[in-house]
Amino acid sequence: MSGWKPKRFWKAVHVTECEGGFTVHLDTRQAKTPGKQPLILPTRAMAEAVAAEWDAQQGPLRPETMPFTRAANSAIDKVAPQFDVTVADLAGYGGTDLLCYRATGPEGLISRQNDGWSPLLDWSASVLQAPLVAVPGVMHIAQKQPSLARLHGHVAAMTPFQITGFHDLVQLSGSLILALAVTRGRLTADEAWALSRIDETWQIEAWGVDEDAAALTEHKRTAFHHAATFWSMSAPN
Repeated sequence: MSGWKPKRFWKAVHVTECEGGFTVHLDTRQAKTPGKQPLILPTRAMAEAVAAEWDAQQGPLRPETMPFTRAANSAIDKVAPQFDVTVADLAGYGGTDLLCYRATGPEGLISRQNDGWSPLLDWSASVLQAPLVAVPGVMHIAQKQPSLARLHGHVAAMTPFQITGFHDLVQLSGSLILALAVTRGRLTADEAWALSRIDETWQIEAWGVDEDAAALTEHKRTAFHHAATFWSMSAPN
C-alpha cells in the first residue's frame, strides 16, 4: 500500500462563489486541503488557476504540476494558523538583506551591485520609510530598529495568501526588499530575479555555465515567477 497514489476520480472541475471567496468543485465534491479544510480561495482568478491544475490531472495525481494548489493549501493549512510566526520569520530577512552586503572586489562586480542594488535601498528608505545600511563584506551589521519595525509592519499587513506567495519571493531571492519591490510594482519578477542573481551571473560570465547548477537555477526561477503570480492573484484588483 505504500506505493499507492491518489488518482483522478472526477469528470468535471468547476469554480463556484461561496462564503469567504471562491471554491473548486470536483464534480459535486468541494476540494479540500490536505488538512481537510475547505479549499476557499480569495479571488476568482486564483480559483480558476487552481481548477485548471486539477482539470489537467490524468491518472495518478502529480502535485509537482500543481504549484497554485500547493500554495493555496499552504496558505490555509500552514500560514494562517502560524501567521505571526511566519511574518516574523520573513520580516527578519530585513536584518540580513542580500542588498546590504556588497562585494569587496573585483571592481566590475562592485559597480554592478551598486548600480543594481543601491536604487532599491533608496526606494526602501523613501517609499517604505525603512532605510537600511549597506556594507562591504559579509560581516553582519545591525540595522536600525525603526526600519526593521516598519518592514515588519509591511509584511504583517498582508493576508495569509499573500504571505504564502511572498514567502517564496523572499526565500528564493534572499531579499525582503526585492520581494516587497515586486509586490508593490517597483520591479517585475524578471527584474527582481536578475538583481538577486548578480553574484551568480558574474561567476557564470567568468567561469562558464555548470549544467546542473543551471538546471537548479531555472527551477528556482520558475518557482519565483509562480510566487509572484500567486501573490498578484491573492487580492482583488
